[in-house]
Amino acid sequence: MDLVRSENAYRPLSEFDRLREEINQLFDLGTAGSGARGLFDRSVSPPVDIVENDDGFVITCDLPGVDQKNLDVSITDNILTIHGEKKGEKSSGKEETAYRREIWSGSFQRTLSLPATADPDAVGAEMKNGVLTIRIGKREEARPRRITVGVK
Repeated sequence: MDLVRSENAYRPLSEFDRLREEINQLFDLGTAGSGARGLFDRSVSPPVDIVENDDGFVITCDLPGVDQKNLDVSITDNILTIHGEKKGEKSSGKEETAYRREIWSGSFQRTLSLPATADPDAVGAEMKNGVLTIRIGKREEARPRRITVGVK
């Protein structure tokens, strides 16, 4: 396979220009929440979504390529910890030149503080298609109750 190089393919200072632009965007309030990928999007912390409903909390965490046996989920003092390791692909043994590596591997940890209404005794977790789903119930006293109003 031939690699086609443009005239701008390798400009050492272009990386500094890109970095400067990303730092400027961090301090520009107009770009907050724009969804732009940038300097801090390169971490190995997997992304999570936390949703609250009447019954409790649902936490979903994208973990593509992580084997369930390399995953540990724990709750201590209303702190949820997701710890694991993603094994990288093994080299074929031949000398290889990587032109770009964006797929992360290695160990990771996410620590999330749970609200006081979370019940650490009502927790369930399942892994399906690279997505970890953790369901945490609410304490009984924190759940909304429907009160029937009588008419006289």
